[in-house]
Amino acid sequence: MNYYFKTGLIVLVLFMAGCSVEQPAGRVVANSNVETVKTWISASQVKADSMAVVEAHMAADGLVYRPRYVGFGFTHDGFNSGRMIVETITPGSPADGVLEIGDEFISVRDVAVSPDTMDRLDFRGKAGEAVDAKIIRNGEELAISVVRGTVTATITKADMLEWMQTQGEDEWGDEQHTLHEVIGDGDVVYAWTQTVNTDEISGASIDVHTVSRFGFNESGQIIAIANLSESRFSLEQMGYAITR
Repeated sequence: MNYYFKTGLIVLVLFMAGCSVEQPAGRVVANSNVETVKTWISASQVKADSMAVVEAHMAADGLVYRPRYVGFGFTHDGFNSGRMIVETITPGSPADGVLEIGDEFISVRDVAVSPDTMDRLDFRGKAGEAVDAKIIRNGEELAISVVRGTVTATITKADMLEWMQTQGEDEWGDEQHTLHEVIGDGDVVYAWTQTVNTDEISGASIDVHTVSRFGFNESGQIIAIANLSESRFSLEQMGYAITR
């Protein structure tokens, strides 16, 4: 699996904390939300344990907020299948209303889709710019045009568990994972972590720091997770460059 894709999802379940807080009534008690995050991280390196803590501690309506980006707003499993078939479309994204689930890309700006070109097609780039492509829909070839824009995506608890189920044990966890600092207060817990992994394609060691925010509801279940990570730096460590 491509390291960058893996990290973008795995990082959602990899955090730990520990502290006490002063409650309104003047009692100093253990922050049960912090204890939940402790449990979350203690299971994070084993697939079955990770799935169990998501089941137990994430609210049914909980959401993971993915980092924003400029692009189309769809997902595919082409890196495993060798074909770029649309699996999901982000609501409100540039792809919404243009693409349909099951569409298969055959070319983007006259570059044929193949396992060798998938990671350098023109899906990402300047916002507001139209990108012409050809797809197959219901056996018929169609020409489409998608105007790049900002994509804001979330992952539901059900989506998280479905993705986790598809991953193998040997693809789980980090080579190195370090907790640097945690601050917890009431229904919010922040964690600063560091991971080191090896990119399967380039062989480079990818060192990434991440700050995550966990939000909890009144029942002590996780309702929101958001991360700020060194996404550009991780790409640069793999040898990619961002140009105009």
